[in-house]
Amino acid sequence: MTTNQTWVLRARPVGDIKDSDLELVESPLGDLADGHVRVKTIYLSLDPTNRIWMSDADAYLPPVEIGEGMRGGSIGVVVESRHEQVENGAIVNTGLSQWARYNDIPGDLVNVLPAIPGLPLTAFMGPLGATGMTAYFGLTDIGKPRAGETLVVSAAAGAVGSMVGQIGKIHGCRVVGIAGSDEKCQWLTEKAGFDAAINYKTGDVGEALNRHCPDGIDINFENVGGEIMDAVIARLNDFSRMPLCGLISSYNDTDATPGPYNFANLLMRRTLLKGFIILDYLDRFPEGMQAMAGWLMEGKIRFETDVVEGLEQAPAALERLFTGKNLGKLVVRVSEEP
Repeated sequence: MTTNQTWVLRARPVGDIKDSDLELVESPLGDLADGHVRVKTIYLSLDPTNRIWMSDADAYLPPVEIGEGMRGGSIGVVVESRHEQVENGAIVNTGLSQWARYNDIPGDLVNVLPAIPGLPLTAFMGPLGATGMTAYFGLTDIGKPRAGETLVVSAAAGAVGSMVGQIGKIHGCRVVGIAGSDEKCQWLTEKAGFDAAINYKTGDVGEALNRHCPDGIDINFENVGGEIMDAVIARLNDFSRMPLCGLISSYNDTDATPGPYNFANLLMRRTLLKGFIILDYLDRFPEGMQAMAGWLMEGKIRFETDVVEGLEQAPAALERLFTGKNLGKLVVRVSEEP
């Protein structure tokens, strides 16, 4: 343990991420500062927001600067500690650190993860991590699901969407997911318990929504934007709710994104549209984690983890989110679990 490897941002991507936009840099590991811990990354989280941080657009966090290490969330093992409350060997959530083999972090900023019998470590990147909390608070706090209502989820087989639909079912909703393959749609209905699923790549989304949502749509959990969002907005009920979690269809766009073309329907239907960022809910994470852990132990929540091997694969793996190749939470395994 004398050198580190870090993905460094070399250029702001234009459209799709190119090989030259990021560089894997090797550097010596220095002495660990007092109060810090050195964390060896086990799993690196890949999320659509990584692409936002690469750009210089005005966003909820400052962009990653050119020449800086790429930002992301991770779980790792403490291999050296100079913090009295964090022991060597502890498994920790690093929060926002760098795409690196090792991260030196103030000990006060890491969260030691408990071992929960029957749950893999990857659960803390999915249902018990920021992914699960995004689904939980976005749906329960903004969507306010009620039994008998119809919930539509875009990017439904992704990390967040798959959790949203299952939480909706727990609350008694009829849940319709929109995904990009027959395999994903089958997983949604047969494994995750969705009432119906629509393959947007092979069918007419509007016609399918008419068929699967005969009483209209009460909640639209929006992850995608674009034409799919327009189709859903056109079918919203009076006093519907629309948690706006993401707009992944436009993150690689180089021109201004038009629409939504059915925006006026939000007025006519008196829809509540609210964008949110999971950082808004950090102080309420214990509440969300308690609920999700209970549902997991009761077998009410199913989750998948899409694991890519090797830190060197991180940039290429990120593109899986934009081409729809991932099922569930996408992570890179940087090192083996202890």
